[in-house]
Amino acid sequence: MKALLRLFATGADQPQLTDTRRIDELFRRHRLRVMLAITLGYGLVYTCRLALSVAKKPLIDLGIFSPSELGLIGSALFYAYAVGKLVNGFLADHANMKVFFAFAVLMSALLNVGMGFSTILWVSVLLWGLNGWFQSFGAPAGVVAMANWFGNRERGRYYGIWSTAHSIGEGLTFVAVGGLVAAFGWRYGFWGPGLLCVLVAVGMYLLVQDRPRTLGLPTVADWRNDHWQTDEAHSRADVGVFRTQLSILKIPAVWVLALASASIYVSRYAINSWGVLYLQETHGFSLVEAGTFLMVNTFAGIAGCLAFGFISDKWFNARRPPANLIFALAEIAGLVLLFYGPHTTLSLMCAFILYGLGLNGLVTSLGGLFAVDIAPKRVAGAAMGLIGIFSYIGAALQENISGHLIERGMTVAADGLRTYDFGPATTFWLGSSVVSMVLAATLWRVRLRD
Repeated sequence: MKALLRLFATGADQPQLTDTRRIDELFRRHRLRVMLAITLGYGLVYTCRLALSVAKKPLIDLGIFSPSELGLIGSALFYAYAVGKLVNGFLADHANMKVFFAFAVLMSALLNVGMGFSTILWVSVLLWGLNGWFQSFGAPAGVVAMANWFGNRERGRYYGIWSTAHSIGEGLTFVAVGGLVAAFGWRYGFWGPGLLCVLVAVGMYLLVQDRPRTLGLPTVADWRNDHWQTDEAHSRADVGVFRTQLSILKIPAVWVLALASASIYVSRYAINSWGVLYLQETHGFSLVEAGTFLMVNTFAGIAGCLAFGFISDKWFNARRPPANLIFALAEIAGLVLLFYGPHTTLSLMCAFILYGLGLNGLVTSLGGLFAVDIAPKRVAGAAMGLIGIFSYIGAALQENISGHLIERGMTVAADGLRTYDFGPATTFWLGSSVVSMVLAATLWRVRLRD
């Protein structure tokens, strides 16, 4: 067991290099590799998390699972992810990201392959829950890698780039994985992502690096001379990592941020989990057509992630609350247009563009960047973990509540034709976005930490 723990543990600090040119060369090389791995690689890993979303209608139509049973399976991932994100967030601050991340991706890939064979409820709940646990390694690993390799005043922009991974994964799921399901059946919606991510795990191991100090490099803040005013209680060398991790529990803004993030994750995963079914049943689209609309949301989401980082860094001097308000209004406007606007292709396109821009900007901020700003950087993983457990409890509750509301509004005719009333569910989704906006606005004057 000790040998296993050593395998995952971060390396010891090495004597610092003195050759400035060599230091610059290594930072440039590893920063590029880390960003490539945590952005493109994590985006591909997302397909192993969202595969169930595009398989829901065939699973319902074939009588394998009901909407409430699918809600139970989906919530198993989110509950495990919530707890795992907190636990693994704390562990990530002590871990070697090269091994930590690659191992989790490999396990998630194998569990997806297993899901493609399961038609038994308790087996699917178990497999999908375990998948949620290993998926929970990803965000803390990405945030810790970013906090280690990118400075304070550039982190918003790079965090925005990294956050496009969510949209990349969603787009691949709704179009590529959706295409596999439409062509070959629901099982391939799990087998395809699983086999792909076995290869991704290898790439993660080759590209991701441990902390700069383990390579004989200075910290990125020293390298870029990029320090904010540091809280003395967290800058003293004799304060241990675990003690500093616990200190984030005393920051009121972190708790408010956690609740705001939980609320926006209700809306986020409502559309991710049930959006395809909503478009199929409310508007009569095919699986591929519904996936295409969500692909528009994906492209808008990529723009939203990048725009949030740039706007908050450049327009508001790395202050997130003003940008939060702008993006929240866009996200809410998109949902209102989607649920209550004209049922035309143009209207739906505009709705998903607004929603994708606003939502992904908010996920970038409330789901991690803002937490990294207001917590000590050495414990970025713990801050991400605390926000994460609230976020994914919100997502899990959404899955259970939405499944119940959708099934309650479902009627089955004598010929087996199903019709749905999504009204209660959409009211729940929209209301959660409004709550998130109000909570985030209360953090207008919160200060940043080094």
